[in-house]
Amino acid sequence: MTGPEILPLLLQAHVDYIADIRQLDAAQFESAPEGKWSPGEQTDHLLTSIKLMVPAFKLPKLVLRQRFGKANRPSRSYDDLVARYQEKLKLGGKSPERFAPAKITVADRDALLEKLEKTAEKLVKLVGKWSEADLDAYILPHPLLGKVTIREMMMFTVYHVGHHRNIVQRMVNEA
Repeated sequence: MTGPEILPLLLQAHVDYIADIRQLDAAQFESAPEGKWSPGEQTDHLLTSIKLMVPAFKLPKLVLRQRFGKANRPSRSYDDLVARYQEKLKLGGKSPERFAPAKITVADRDALLEKLEKTAEKLVKLVGKWSEADLDAYILPHPLLGKVTIREMMMFTVYHVGHHRNIVQRMVNEA
């Protein structure tokens, strides 16, 4: 998947997620099965996940390479990346504590969704400046997948938003 193919998908995934969350009533937004995150908390988790990437794309590439290294393999395909992530989840992989959401109420919704939308737009704009070669050459750490290329991180982010959108839809349908 090329950068020009990934970036609109990344933005659309967030637009679709945000539209779904806006339609929830207060009870749906705040409630969740025992031990699970509410839709509001899912949203906070997604914001935290992409918010941490934005500063990396503001760094000079030399600093990024010094901090995280360079890729020593080609980027995986979207399907291979998703399969690898799902396998990690099946093996008990969970989001690290630093990605755990705060307690979110419906009063937080509008500001949270605005931040998510603006951060996604900023991420797309920053990554859009990268060349195809650089998307495969530079890496970032992923908490479950280890070192991934920038291309893989963007493809993962598309999947990740859809993954949480599906979780929210199942929660609402089962309530």
